[in-house]
Amino acid sequence: MSVSKPRQTFLNPVLPFSGTILGGLLPGEMLLIQGSVPSDADRFQVDLTCGSSVTPRSDVAFHLNPRFRRSACLVCNTLLDQVWGREQILYEKPFVPGNDFELVVLVLADRFKVAVNGGHVLDFLHRVALHRVDTVCISGTVRVQAVGVLQSASEVPAPLTNQEPADRKHDTAILSSSGDLMIPFRGELLSGLKSGRCVTIRGETLQNAQSFAVNLRVSPGGNIALHLNPRLKKGVFIRNSFLSECWGSEERQLIGCFPFSAGQYFEMIVRAEQRGFRVAVNGQHQLDFPHRVQNLSQVSQLEVLGDVRLLSLSISDQ
Repeated sequence: MSVSKPRQTFLNPVLPFSGTILGGLLPGEMLLIQGSVPSDADRFQVDLTCGSSVTPRSDVAFHLNPRFRRSACLVCNTLLDQVWGREQILYEKPFVPGNDFELVVLVLADRFKVAVNGGHVLDFLHRVALHRVDTVCISGTVRVQAVGVLQSASEVPAPLTNQEPADRKHDTAILSSSGDLMIPFRGELLSGLKSGRCVTIRGETLQNAQSFAVNLRVSPGGNIALHLNPRLKKGVFIRNSFLSECWGSEERQLIGCFPFSAGQYFEMIVRAEQRGFRVAVNGQHQLDFPHRVQNLSQVSQLEVLGDVRLLSLSISDQ
């Protein structure tokens, strides 16, 4: 199944920009913004508002304001009845002047979850009823190539611009036989894996998560070519294979720090290469796992288990 287009897209909007979100925002949807920060940027802002009135100003359900001068930070807030609420300030720098960015705002029933370039940045609890939000506004020193609203968790954030690099292949969504992303999940990888093929898992660990598992399975049969098992309580990332009804030797060492936290958004990319699998989480290379199943075309099922909620699964050739 090919990834369908976002239900609404704004390409190369002129700033300051105000666009009506048809039908508003619903839990499980995502707002995706692709752009770049000029090298001389002072600040910019993205607002999710309740209407587009200028005078009096519409209520702002979520105000996201990266600032680059003095102490660089991210400021989040809400505007109600012309009065700003308590600021939520994060002294981190996910947006870098002179660099491109991809901003994802995941809409949940009780909060917005924000990720930049594949890495979770912050949560912002709703202070305004979600059903009131119907407009996205962008202003400040920023260049925006595209704004999109992704309708459901089965959508995959793919580039929204009309022009794509010539060497980029379209992602294909992975769904279970029942057409959903419910846990436990098992879906088919059509034609199996091969060198250069990537499986991308986007999800959110549960608030009380202890562990979850991602398995690349051999079909037919019960063999598992790659078993990925983050254990959040212990902070370890187990890798193994299950062949001829036996588990192999575990691997635990990571290149970076343990990348998962309970209740957080993540993006995991598993890339099949000639000698083994390479795994990145939130844009950071974490581990390599040498192939124990040499015929990658037989690795044709993806299984996800445990304390996790899936947002999207896709496979692509890169």
